[in-house]
Amino acid sequence: MLDVHTHCHQEKHSGDSWKNHSGPVYAAAGMKVDPDVTPEQYDAAMAEGGVDLALVFGVRATAGGIITANDFVEDFCAQTTTPTVGFMALDLNDEDLFEQLEDGIARGFGGIKLYATVALFDGRDTKHDKFFRAATEAGLIILWHMGATPVPEASLALSQPLIVDDVARRHPNLVQIIAHMGHPWQRETIITIRKNKRVFADVSAQGSRPLEGYFALARAQEWGVVQKLLFGSDFPLWTPAESKKSLLALAERDMGGLPRIESSTLDWIFEGDHRGALGLNV
Repeated sequence: MLDVHTHCHQEKHSGDSWKNHSGPVYAAAGMKVDPDVTPEQYDAAMAEGGVDLALVFGVRATAGGIITANDFVEDFCAQTTTPTVGFMALDLNDEDLFEQLEDGIARGFGGIKLYATVALFDGRDTKHDKFFRAATEAGLIILWHMGATPVPEASLALSQPLIVDDVARRHPNLVQIIAHMGHPWQRETIITIRKNKRVFADVSAQGSRPLEGYFALARAQEWGVVQKLLFGSDFPLWTPAESKKSLLALAERDMGGLPRIESSTLDWIFEGDHRGALGLNV
């Protein structure tokens, strides 16, 4: 199974953001999350969930002091026994953006994680086209955090899935993944992935909010975009096993005459071979 959404980001990379924002929000929700996972803990969680390939990344929003450096991601991946593809985390506002990009390419990274809502850049701005062209030419995958965030300084207006549609129209050959199905804007995500051949969505966090998750997957079935959905656990917020269990529970719910989540939908998310479509040659 491919897990396209796993983190190696540590609390020390977060400035005060984890202590002041993310950590308390997750704790209030009853989630016991230790961001400082070791490669050994990572491997144990991936093995338990049946993951045989995972994409691994950190976060970068420089103005907020949130920085996971390329060398840390490379070192973390080198220490795992799980087959992994490292992603660089970039902030398009950084003056040395292209130096960081070249460094990540030299390290053999397969993609880029963008966190625009906290980094405060707008992917629709054509000044970023040089970056998106470079990512396309290098064959990199762009994975966007889209949707909700617990960080007060973040801009939700910069976390809308329709931003990805705008980027895809200008850069149709760029492979992009909308994380979390863009929650709570899953409908916008669905019409975006339906329209754009190389845009996909991961289902991370959908099972944690059963009503939202149900409607997200039911709408994906209705719009015929199940083949564009990818499994993501959002580890360490949830392990792959926990994420699978919560998604399977959606298929067991009786929604009072509303469409059921088909077993074939979850079979594809868990077992479908997405590597060719994403350009992963591993």
